[in-house]
Amino acid sequence: METKIAVVGGTGAEGSGFALRFAKAGARIFIGSRSAEKAREAARSLSATAGAGEITGHTNADAAAEAAIVLLTVPLAAQVEILKSIRGSLKPGTTLVDATVPLEVAIGGRVSRTVSLWDGSAAQQAARLVPEGVSVVAAFHGLSAEALAHPGEPIDCDTLICGDNAEAKAHVRELASLIPGVRTIDAGPLDNARMLESAAALLISLNLRYKVKASGLRITGLNLPGVPA
Repeated sequence: METKIAVVGGTGAEGSGFALRFAKAGARIFIGSRSAEKAREAARSLSATAGAGEITGHTNADAAAEAAIVLLTVPLAAQVEILKSIRGSLKPGTTLVDATVPLEVAIGGRVSRTVSLWDGSAAQQAARLVPEGVSVVAAFHGLSAEALAHPGEPIDCDTLICGDNAEAKAHVRELASLIPGVRTIDAGPLDNARMLESAAALLISLNLRYKVKASGLRITGLNLPGVPA
């Protein structure tokens, strides 16, 4: 069966990278954007690079209506607005994968710090805003746009996933397996997403400190790729 994935915020660097990787693996990708024309332009460019799968451009709401797996790749400042705009398109049984990191830069602060949210984490905020029957899984916070943009190269990293629905987490593990080198680790319930998001901010801080572009977090041996031991 063909895997259908909507990438909401898919014209940004991270969203485009995920779309490229998933299409390269043969998935059917629906790029979402506030502007349908911008999404179509991105889809044409990504299709030429991927050389596999099928990528089409849509508004965020139309993209979300097409797939049972919706990947949200937007900055914190846009998360609430976009979730409200696609709420009516999310069907019961949909898995929403939230990769939002609540960085302080969203309110004019530092890129290496997080902000505290009323719900506890960006993923829990998403869970409050989606319709009943939609499961939210926090994942993919540590995968950099730089690494995703090179589909011919594997990404040697682990991604921690949090969620309260076992079936939804299984869907995310299957999604991650489409990217060579990415391994998933179940980090428990969605309540733990606050730690995932903080860890992503720490990784960004280390990358800035050591002036590297790490592909992501590698749990085995507690190694951070590109950071001297």
